[in-house]
Amino acid sequence: METAFGGVFRGMPVLITGHTGFKGSWLGIWLNELGAKVVGYSLDPPTVPSNFVVSRLDRRVVDVRDDVRRLEALCEVIEQYKPEAIFHLAAQPIVRESYVIPKDTFDVNSGGTINVLEAVRLTSSVRVVVCITTDKCYENQEWVWGYREIDRLGGHDPYSASKAMAELAISAYRQSFFPVDKYREHGTAVASARAGNVIGGGDWGKDRLVPDSIRALAKGQAIPVRNPNSVRPWQFVLEPLSGYLWLAAKLRRDGGEFAGAWNFGPPDRLAINVRELVESLIQLWGAGSWEDISSDQEPHETGLLSLNWEKAANVLGWQPTYTWQEALTETVAWFKEYYGSGSDTDMYDTCVEQIRRYVDRARGLGRSWACEL
Repeated sequence: METAFGGVFRGMPVLITGHTGFKGSWLGIWLNELGAKVVGYSLDPPTVPSNFVVSRLDRRVVDVRDDVRRLEALCEVIEQYKPEAIFHLAAQPIVRESYVIPKDTFDVNSGGTINVLEAVRLTSSVRVVVCITTDKCYENQEWVWGYREIDRLGGHDPYSASKAMAELAISAYRQSFFPVDKYREHGTAVASARAGNVIGGGDWGKDRLVPDSIRALAKGQAIPVRNPNSVRPWQFVLEPLSGYLWLAAKLRRDGGEFAGAWNFGPPDRLAINVRELVESLIQLWGAGSWEDISSDQEPHETGLLSLNWEKAANVLGWQPTYTWQEALTETVAWFKEYYGSGSDTDMYDTCVEQIRRYVDRARGLGRSWACEL
């Protein structure tokens, strides 16, 4: 597995903010298997249980608990461990929660991103920065076609707006302090990555469709569904992570040529709505039901959202690997193993096996990041 991504990460010091979260923990596991020297910087795991805890990741990486809102602490960690690459994932990631804690959402998502970029500016080791935002950073027009990286940023809710603000800050720092045309002088490449609704084992986040569904199924309860007709770009957790890693590898190898904003989306061109996803999930679980709990009193959420990832395909040579059905199959398999084995089970090997299976499929499909040595 260490030959994936051109072997760029073997022996590389890498900092992940938000490593105790769902995507951050999977990224930490993958980088660990790629031979990187992983340092995590995050608050405590956001859920109980969490993939970070059940995979025992604290035993396998440097585990720093702190807040991205503390610039001084970020600078100290970078000075101490001297990472060459930073993956910034720390965030308040829930749309509905952003209506409850709007200021915290802006402070973490916008201010935290600025702190990471400022810490990079004030220190000297970092060569690559990949800031993870969201597909919801676009000003949503309910278009049937996917949003491109050049489309207008915006946000109806505090979460989406905070991520759009983060994108503006990333662009400003890149142009002001890490301009592409002066890469040879400063040596740091800064990019942002936007992905859709990610699913996978180990996600127990609240107000998220698949975690809510798994909790209900595990208890023998009906799955509560708020917006059965909403459409999202569902994708397996390893899809965007492969994009983030390949982007970072390209930035490290080729410099500022790949600095900028990038979309990473699923292969499915047809609209997949919540109803279809939930009914497929029930079928894979082997039992269960769902109920529509939609209400006019619910806070606004986007109804139709999809991404155009042609830039990543044509410029990075990245393409997704799993269909949404395969993503759901892998997700259910992970949770069935967890609930079937008992809460004391170390799920690290299960995560690694799913990564290996994904890499093998990608290699078989000729994906450049999986094949290049």
